[in-house]
Amino acid sequence: MNSGVVAISIWRFLMIYLLLLIVLGIMKKSNIDQSKLLFIASVRMTVQLVIAGFILTYIFKNPHPAFTVIYILSMIAFAIHRVLSKNKGLNLRFKIAIGVSLSLSGLAIILFFVIAVVNQNIFNPQYTIPLSGMIFGNAMTGVNLGVKTFRESIDSERSRIEALVNFGAKPKHILRPFVNQALETAILPTLNSMVGMGIVSLPGMMTGQILSGTLPMTAIIYQIAIMIAICTVVCLAVFGSLYFGYRTLYNDRNQINYII
Repeated sequence: MNSGVVAISIWRFLMIYLLLLIVLGIMKKSNIDQSKLLFIASVRMTVQLVIAGFILTYIFKNPHPAFTVIYILSMIAFAIHRVLSKNKGLNLRFKIAIGVSLSLSGLAIILFFVIAVVNQNIFNPQYTIPLSGMIFGNAMTGVNLGVKTFRESIDSERSRIEALVNFGAKPKHILRPFVNQALETAILPTLNSMVGMGIVSLPGMMTGQILSGTLPMTAIIYQIAIMIAICTVVCLAVFGSLYFGYRTLYNDRNQINYII
């Protein structure tokens, strides 16, 4: 087996951008006016990943606990910012619920995974930073989807909610089904990904390890472990955000303060 991944020259790497012409052509044919977004997304992704590459190269060559902590805190801050920026109009306590749930659930799963499963020092950047990226990235997507679904459901059912309140139903009992529905919506993509994994798709972490020369069975063990960790953190982060968040929408007089 090859002992390392094959290096791609810069010129061959640039050829991958030609594939975006296919996307652009389909968008034009389908009258999808998102050409500017496609360009911006491609440039931002490239710039951000190149910068991350330089930073990680420096951290790996100069490992220090402070660098690992700062990088993870930056991940958490960005993840929270992305969720809140996509869900404007939340009250302060709901925002705090999201921030705390996303942070604590992610940190707890990372600590368990790195220390108990991988058996590495939590400040080892080679393991902690990449695993944190997968954990917080998926948690961010799950929370964003869950909160978005919850808000849209509340907005579309506002008349029915008001009628139930007028009939004496407690807001807690009215809103809880919306929380459950949003949690299901948020976790389904992860569950569906797990169902098709290994047959329909070879996931990124496993593919990367195999390309770098890792034995397939070792890569499989890591992939199974990280997928279970991702499923757990998505469930925890979304549940915490919605369970504690929806309680901020009503007061002791059973009056509901709607999210904008």
